[in-house]
Amino acid sequence: MTDSSSGSPTVVLVHGAFADASSWAAVTDILLKAGVPVLGPAVPLRGLASDAAYIASVFAQIDGPIVAVGHSYGGALISIAAADAPNVKSLVFVSGFLPEVGEALGEVEGTSRDSALAPALVQRTYPTGAGDATAVELYVDTEQFPRVFAGDLPEDQAQVFAATQRPVAAAAFDEKPGAAAWKSLPSWAVVARGDKAAGSDVLLSMAQRAGAKILELEGSHLIMVSQPQPVAEVIMTALKAVDR
Repeated sequence: MTDSSSGSPTVVLVHGAFADASSWAAVTDILLKAGVPVLGPAVPLRGLASDAAYIASVFAQIDGPIVAVGHSYGGALISIAAADAPNVKSLVFVSGFLPEVGEALGEVEGTSRDSALAPALVQRTYPTGAGDATAVELYVDTEQFPRVFAGDLPEDQAQVFAATQRPVAAAAFDEKPGAAAWKSLPSWAVVARGDKAAGSDVLLSMAQRAGAKILELEGSHLIMVSQPQPVAEVIMTALKAVDR
């Protein structure tokens, strides 16, 4: 899939729920201009295990070392997928979850005093492909999206993210991770102090538990959109730490 011919590790930017790869656009631009190979896959958002398997398949088709970067739900995905990916050399969590094995994201997020996500969620159904069966998927209410998800973005920009958000299967938040690569890989974390989606308190606690190198910034859950430069700098630090 990708050949890191520049000699630099490939940065794989994994988006989270209620977003898509365009949420990494500003960070991608900075990294590409610095000569860093970047890949931003589209996560299916249909289940924790299946999404992690998809990201693992992306890792497996990249030649050379990888720095895996995950936003929000994407943090859990890189932590699971990297456990069996020997070419992943370090992890960067941007407003990202770092769950322990067996720790469902729904349970973790539910303990946050900072998160306002749960009351803002809207349930819809989608066809599973198994006959007439359907399952529940979640959106963030578009009127509440700017406050919960993008409080430091201009209103018009936040509304665009709200209108183009991608839903996640509700079951994904009940699934329990079977691996935690942050236990064995060098990890960095960017925590937004105004994160009302995942919850600043929960994310900081997870990053501290993992022994990650932490950068705290004033901002919302979409911190890589509002402050792409410091986020990119953390990724560059992780790149420089990779033993080539």
